Amino acid sequence: MKNYSTKVFRTSLLGQPMAMLCGPEGNKFLFSNENKLVTLWYPAYLDKIFPKVDNADSGVTSTTNKQIKEIRKQLPAVLKLEHMINHVGMMDTVMKQQLHTEWNREKITVVPTLTKFTLTLSCRFFLGIEDPKMVEEIYVSIKEIDPGIMSIPINFPGTYFNRAIKASKVMRDMMKLFVRQAKNDLQEGCASESKSFMMHMLRTADENGQFFSDSYVAHHVYGLVEGGYGTLTSTLTFIMKYLSEFPHVYDEVLKEQIEIAKSKESNEVLTWEDLRRMKYSWNVARESMRLMPMAIGGYREVITDFTYAGYKIPSSWKLYWMAKATHENPDYFPNPKKFDPSRFEGKGPPPFTYTPFGGGARMCPGHEYARIAILVFMHNVVTKFRWEKLIPDEKVVHTAIPTMSHGLPVRLHPHKNQFGI
Repeated sequence: MKNYSTKVFRTSLLGQPMAMLCGPEGNKFLFSNENKLVTLWYPAYLDKIFPKVDNADSGVTSTTNKQIKEIRKQLPAVLKLEHMINHVGMMDTVMKQQLHTEWNREKITVVPTLTKFTLTLSCRFFLGIEDPKMVEEIYVSIKEIDPGIMSIPINFPGTYFNRAIKASKVMRDMMKLFVRQAKNDLQEGCASESKSFMMHMLRTADENGQFFSDSYVAHHVYGLVEGGYGTLTSTLTFIMKYLSEFPHVYDEVLKEQIEIAKSKESNEVLTWEDLRRMKYSWNVARESMRLMPMAIGGYREVITDFTYAGYKIPSSWKLYWMAKATHENPDYFPNPKKFDPSRFEGKGPPPFTYTPFGGGARMCPGHEYARIAILVFMHNVVTKFRWEKLIPDEKVVHTAIPTMSHGLPVRLHPHKNQFGI
């Protein structure tokens, strides 16, 4: 091994020459050189599932960075913490409704149950849609897309890839209908006071004073709905998995959540101040994301030749960073396979070693959205139930995002009184 660099190595992925940058130094280098030396890159076959749309019309275009910059300028307005704290009550209400309709049985399969919760949140937040029937229509199509993302890209009837392409078109058409209806409501003065991202985009002009086209808005809200439910479902699934495997961790989370529950009036929704008190619960969530990050890593394309760790990396090469390259490194996380929420007490891990949301200019803009949803979920579920896995040795499956091979079936054990004692 002494003959090989621990900082960078060359390989080939997806038919592309690719350099793998390892360690916190590699993460820092990539995150701090966005649009200077590197830029976002995705495999070309994904364009068939997610065609790019120009703001001027509904046609496909090969330029993506300008679009991405524009959409990322709009996202902070609705995803920044000052705005997100106003949605804590809504998320809590949605979770309580889900407990009533989806968790009212002895056994559940966690992944599809959580998908309904996260997709309902995503539709409510990004689209302003509250109708469960509409959410179900979206679910029927969107569940066909993820298997196609990591499948062999053969567009032949019956393949995962083909089904994903068809489902994506159905989703885009559905989003266009939602956008047109919302736009008509705006023009007729009968639009609701929705604070959804879709309404924000329809009310906002770009840097040239032009409003976004229907197709452009539909394209991006679709991407946000798609991105806003799958990774969150994965994270919540593994939190449930680990809490069932480590009863002492569950007990500490329950203790913290009981104190918060006792401070609330009957039927009073959670607030941002309540979430700020969930310090141990958040450390549990962070440790879960360390062991099972919601995204495997990310791709970049080199736009200017550069030298890193003594190696020249030429323009047009692709780069890849992996969260687990540091998450499971004992130099930064001693005994890395152990589930230990105390790692995040005090100063926590060194910079650029913990990257479940990426970093730099490309850091996931929805990280505060995810944090609020995670803590709201943990409070509601832990104060209502204990649970046990029905398949003790169920395997983890790594596709576009990690999941459980059988969806994590569990048996629920409701608490005997209000505060789970």
